[in-house]
Amino acid sequence: MIQSVLEIRHLRTLVALRDSGSLVRAAQLLNLTQSALSHQVKLLEDRYGAALFERKSVPPQFSTTGLRLLALADAVLPQLEEAERDVARLALGRAGQLRIAVECHTCFDWLMPAMDAFRTRWPEVELDIVSGFHPDPIALVLQDRADIAIVSEQEAGETVDFHPLFSFEIVALLANNHPLVAKPYLAAKDFAQQTLITYPVPDEMLDLVRQVLEPAGIKPARRTTELTVAMLQLVASGRGVATLPVWAVQNYLDRGYVTARPVGRKGLTGHLYVACTSLTSSRPWLADFVAITRESSFLSLSEIELL
Repeated sequence: MIQSVLEIRHLRTLVALRDSGSLVRAAQLLNLTQSALSHQVKLLEDRYGAALFERKSVPPQFSTTGLRLLALADAVLPQLEEAERDVARLALGRAGQLRIAVECHTCFDWLMPAMDAFRTRWPEVELDIVSGFHPDPIALVLQDRADIAIVSEQEAGETVDFHPLFSFEIVALLANNHPLVAKPYLAAKDFAQQTLITYPVPDEMLDLVRQVLEPAGIKPARRTTELTVAMLQLVASGRGVATLPVWAVQNYLDRGYVTARPVGRKGLTGHLYVACTSLTSSRPWLADFVAITRESSFLSLSEIELL
């Protein structure tokens, strides 16, 4: 009798490799080192005496053996995850709710696919985004007016848990004929004589101000708008400059609507976290929401890194 070495984690590895397109990205998605992931694959290949995929192909081209194991993964993993959710529902004996407070205006583009996936997996959980602009979304969690908050910074001393989502590059956006386009990157001083177009949020919520301008003592003129598309229209017409995540404006950059430049020699990096009181077993959908959001964002957004 052949003793199987195949485990659930191996099936998840193969699915991650297929969905992410490379060993490097699959390792990030699974929160493993590339060495550990490669070891898993090598163990299976040694056991079955066949390669699972072509190493030099990007994205990986799976062999007949690899495709058979992927078919097994596609059949088994959804049933396993559904069974785990059913057990959690039976244990709770009731439906629940998930109210989300969002700090940044650009969250919604990437958040919607994650919410759609969550609704499919937890249809009995009432899912809602707390309406309005929230300068202190963590306070809503502490006041039980929201279940989680999506924020850009881990604040020391807060009585909540922070669960990392991803990091991303924030770029400066300029009109295509702007003189600063000639520069390889923008330094803090380059913003001094510009009109900075931002969302109507406090300075401490703006990575550019917090990480770049304030330390340099730079306070440019300001103009605000609540809409990303309005911000880009103002930039394109030469009314000012803005900074936004690459993934929020990639479509506009691809069309040549505006021009992007890095902020600083090493670039400007932003982060997103889920803040909540705790990921307890009494509300298992909270932990699943974090996992779904990380995976959905990693697979759908360009130029991000999981934290």
